[in-house]
Amino acid sequence: MQAACYIIYSKKLDKFHIGATHEDINKRLEKHNNHSYGNHRFTAKANDWVVFLIIEARDYPHAIRIERKIKAMKNRKYIHNLKKYPELLEKIKTQTCT
Repeated sequence: MQAACYIIYSKKLDKFHIGATHEDINKRLEKHNNHSYGNHRFTAKANDWVVFLIIEARDYPHAIRIERKIKAMKNRKYIHNLKKYPELLEKIKTQTCT
């Protein structure tokens, strides 16, 4: 698996979590649901996380830049629009290339 930015969603919390990884997304999701990152982490508040969106990146630093860009928007509608409009997704990937 190459690097990616991922967005997961918890129905229980009605919240999104945005992260970056260079490991398998399914393994990463399992770790979030099993609280492998510790009980003090935000994702430990729920165990019903599901993948909402995966954004493939060139490399891990690129995935982190995508993650930070999305987090900076602080907008739930923006996250939904990333999934709804592929051109918006391509735009964020291009903006974060360098």
